[in-house]
Amino acid sequence: MTSVPDTSLASQSVPCITVIGAGLAGSECAWQAAEAGVRVNLYEMRPLEMTGAHQSGFLAELVCSNSLGAAALRNANGLLKEELRRLKSLIIGCADETQIPAGGALAVDRWGFSELVTAKIAAHPMINLIRERIDALPPARPLVIASGPLTAEALSQEIAALTGQKYLHFFDAAAPIVTLESLDMDKLYWASRYDKGSPNDYLNAPMNEEEYHRFITEIVAAELHDGHAADKKILFEGCLPIEELARRGIDTPRYGPLKPVGLRDPRTGKRPYAVVQLRRDNAAGTLFNLVGFQTRLRIGEQKRVFSLIPGLENAEFMRYGVMHRNTFINSPKLLRPTLQSRQDPALFFAGQITGSEGYVEAIAGGWLAGLNAARIAQNIPAVVLPGETAFGALFKYVTSSGSGTGNF
Repeated sequence: MTSVPDTSLASQSVPCITVIGAGLAGSECAWQAAEAGVRVNLYEMRPLEMTGAHQSGFLAELVCSNSLGAAALRNANGLLKEELRRLKSLIIGCADETQIPAGGALAVDRWGFSELVTAKIAAHPMINLIRERIDALPPARPLVIASGPLTAEALSQEIAALTGQKYLHFFDAAAPIVTLESLDMDKLYWASRYDKGSPNDYLNAPMNEEEYHRFITEIVAAELHDGHAADKKILFEGCLPIEELARRGIDTPRYGPLKPVGLRDPRTGKRPYAVVQLRRDNAAGTLFNLVGFQTRLRIGEQKRVFSLIPGLENAEFMRYGVMHRNTFINSPKLLRPTLQSRQDPALFFAGQITGSEGYVEAIAGGWLAGLNAARIAQNIPAVVLPGETAFGALFKYVTSSGSGTGNF
């Protein structure tokens, strides 16, 4: 497939926009534009062509954690979610509908969430969902590029040629998922950190000092996937692989994802030396992901090393951890706070391709690009959100020259 073909929607009198990519940002973008009265041609290459991180053809698939972060308004992520909620975000609404217990976080049933988003997009009368890979940027405007950090190579080259800029990149990773029935519950206990939320939100695997030191020794010695060892300098600091944390110091994981504070073991009445947390991954409670265990270890090594965790000796892995390269544009040089291209005001970028990191930030980018693309299609000026809001402050930073021109 080389380009976007003309469609019946584009020829109708109602204004039409094109959106490339139907992840979190693209789906939110299409919905907001459609709700604003604009027809949308929404392109998604999956499931015809998959990426190294996706597992399905569902829209808005969560390729990493199933948590959208903290829910409390005192937290920036929680505040941004609440702003989106009040702005009638499709994605946040679907997250609320498919929420599962996760202490102080908004976590969702991974597949129930993506299925719901897909169903709502497919049913919207103003959205034309087209399952097709886009290799060449179409001339039609307004155009929103929300192809994500795993943009196909041909389209990546098109975007690079259009912007005249080299891509920036970092490496991100996802954590393994195991089945509940394969765990040894005699060695685990239910608890949420500091007793936030329900006591049955998280499973906890306590480690004594000897178990912890053996685990760290083995994970440091474990083999990595080919090609990942040389990329240590461009890992994303906010989502480091567990083995990289272990390499930084024997106690580093114990002050990170394995920290035991707020997780007293009810069987002993004491705080363990270290704790591995497992978070519910689906509404049925049959799948759990290892919190903070993003990894680039070989699959065989993951099975061997993670089986050293108490209670996981015979764990059945439904998904092993994976690492993937995330590419993004130099937004401070290329984008306005409206997410319009500085060179072409009818061209927009949204989601992680802009350099923002995180599910909620991608959703916010889709919301803003969708609203403004619809406004441009209707000959209405684009809006800049107030800097006093979490929403406005985020995109002021993402598109500001003051944020730098490297890994802003």
